[in-house]
Amino acid sequence: MVSGYNLRMSSPSPVKPNILALIPAFNEEVGVADVIHGASKYLPVLVVDDGSHDRTAQIAEEAGAVVLRQVPNQGKGAAMRAGFQYALQNGYAGVITLDADRQHNPDEIPIFFDCYTQTQADLIIGARDFRKMPIVRRCSNTIGRVMFSWALGQKDRDNQSGYRFISNRLMEKLIGSTERGFEFEVEMLAVCVKLGYRLEWVTIQTIYAGEKSHIVPLRHIVNWFRIIAKTRRIMRTSN
Repeated sequence: MVSGYNLRMSSPSPVKPNILALIPAFNEEVGVADVIHGASKYLPVLVVDDGSHDRTAQIAEEAGAVVLRQVPNQGKGAAMRAGFQYALQNGYAGVITLDADRQHNPDEIPIFFDCYTQTQADLIIGARDFRKMPIVRRCSNTIGRVMFSWALGQKDRDNQSGYRFISNRLMEKLIGSTERGFEFEVEMLAVCVKLGYRLEWVTIQTIYAGEKSHIVPLRHIVNWFRIIAKTRRIMRTSN
């Protein structure tokens, strides 16, 4: 189920659900502590260090996060599934994922709390304002959004956003995925919609300050067309 619900609130929710902040990180020693400190005001924090070559894991531990080390580097999708496994084993109702490069404002976590409390959605994605992105990313994300909307069979607001809430029952359905990179987050939408689970969108800040990208352009393009085709197959397959 997908609704047009679009909550944008700044006041913190008085109720804090049993949710874990999950931060996948690869060579993010510069910003990871800031993200942890911000998120820990609202939630316990788990960092999955995806084979970093710098001090990401050490800094994350010093900042107060529980740290899982994934060696060697296996990709963001694999790191997220490791975090899902931890959350499920420890009885969390869901996770809120944030990127470690400070592109997500942890003080917007209450927006996800409020949406979850009011809708009990299984997937809540923080949608950004594409007009505030650098021109290259704006164009690539806009084209990608149009293509994915076609594959999904309904409007997609931001399939690349890493700021999202995932419920425990959706995490269980995603544990067996073989997607290792960014494609995992795209597949997540298709699985949620295919299962008839509730998908919601909330508006978040669009933050860009010269952060480095881990995307390899040619590989990204090839994998993007592959995941579009996979999404189309998922949506056409009978339950």
